[in-house]
Amino acid sequence: MIDPDDFRRLLGHFASGVTIVTTSDPDGRPAGLTVSAFASLSLDPPLILVCVDHKSQSYPVLKDNHGFVVNILSTDHEALSRRFASTRLDKFDGVGYRLSPLGLPVLETALAHVECVTVSQHVEGDHTIFVGRVEGGATGAGEPLLYFRGKYKRIDGGSA
Repeated sequence: MIDPDDFRRLLGHFASGVTIVTTSDPDGRPAGLTVSAFASLSLDPPLILVCVDHKSQSYPVLKDNHGFVVNILSTDHEALSRRFASTRLDKFDGVGYRLSPLGLPVLETALAHVECVTVSQHVEGDHTIFVGRVEGGATGAGEPLLYFRGKYKRIDGGSA
């Protein structure tokens, strides 16, 4: 079996978009984390998936909630991505968000957002795959933030 460091280096050659997945705890407090493992799954019905590490601070809240929002980040969101990838408890302090029709936090400056109801969860290794049925979303202007070989990038190949 491949060594974990070699595996990480190997998969680092696949450029991915960067998202922040948000949800709320039972008391309505927002929770969120940076996720690059996000993909479209089905058109009919409209399904997406996100993969979340079990060690993530937001994992228990996401696991126990009925839904989540995938906030797609733009090139000017590198600092926001780093913030939500950290273990800090005040991730939402000073971050503009609104509640979606499902009562889930949507980041106001996201390039796009996808609002989902959780339809299934699959535990695989040290992650859980969350499958969400898309209930709504919106898009904005700008270019996406990318992650490639351990660094933030832009479509034109420059650093973010």
